[in-house]
Amino acid sequence: MTSAGLAARPAADAAAYRAVEHIYHSYLTGLILMLASRAGAPRAAKVVFRTFRRQQLARFLPGLKKLGLDQLPHAVACAQYHYLSNQVGGVKVEYVYENDRKAWVRYPPPRWIWSGTAICGIPSEVSRAMLRGWHANNGAVLGNPKLGFVCTGQTVDGQPGLEGYYKEWDHDLAPEERLQFSPGERCPPFRADLAPRLPENTWPEERLQKVLRNYAMEYVTSIVPETIAVLGPEEGGHLAAAAARLVGMHTFDDVAAMLGGVEAGAVGFAKAFARLARGQDDDAELRIEGSGATVRQTSWRLMAEREALSPAVFDAWNELWVGAALAHDRFIRVDLTERRDRGDSHWGWQFR
Repeated sequence: MTSAGLAARPAADAAAYRAVEHIYHSYLTGLILMLASRAGAPRAAKVVFRTFRRQQLARFLPGLKKLGLDQLPHAVACAQYHYLSNQVGGVKVEYVYENDRKAWVRYPPPRWIWSGTAICGIPSEVSRAMLRGWHANNGAVLGNPKLGFVCTGQTVDGQPGLEGYYKEWDHDLAPEERLQFSPGERCPPFRADLAPRLPENTWPEERLQKVLRNYAMEYVTSIVPETIAVLGPEEGGHLAAAAARLVGMHTFDDVAAMLGGVEAGAVGFAKAFARLARGQDDDAELRIEGSGATVRQTSWRLMAEREALSPAVFDAWNELWVGAALAHDRFIRVDLTERRDRGDSHWGWQFR
């Protein structure tokens, strides 16, 4: 409710949120495919491991508390965390309680991260790297050396879902025992009526829309710097930029449709670019100058929490928008006029 004389808060741009989510979701998948096919499965797995370990260290414990799971038995808390947090992020996921020391989590097909036919290009070791990066480390972060994760199936290996269970053993686990594989076991049937639910009063629709967007964005916040850390700014920057340009080109029609259409020419694209920037919670100032336009912004929310970034991170990310512009009109020129990461007060783009 607003008092007289106070301006109402602007309505959330749900269409821009959805478009931003689609762009970054596609970039996450596309970059992993680019790494697996160009840099090789072992190095792709290393990047994925570092990406998921960084996410786990940053998000797991705060997430447990936010979701109200921090007082549950550890195996149950972990499985419920994956169920609730991934469900909020738009991921198809199931949860099955077996006992206080054993609880299952299952990601049925289609897998969110490997949407569509992308799953055909994901090596098994890259999928395992996700589990090593996150699931295998929950016990260590909780200070419980008896807690580990047993994987009983991987979709990339042709099984009907990525599944497994958290288990608390009677003895401490060695680091290499925190992730185990037992393909002969099968997750029990999922019953939605027995699964935990989010309180609706704390998760209104607008908040859920933002969470979907943030879920995809946060993976890109991690994976682009980790790609460059593992492969170096030359090779890593090149592959991250190449994937970004391709994704920008191949998602643009979908993005334009989500936005309700994009006007022709450089000005039309600049308007859409500014709207997408605001859809990421960045400030964006649009100036139209005849048949061209400029966009300036002072914030870069995507990488705000990352310090001492290589310039190659920005260069790679920027190719998303270059690719999108080329798909919109292959004669558009996109020029960077200012770079805050190199001492300017803003980031600036000129479209003509």
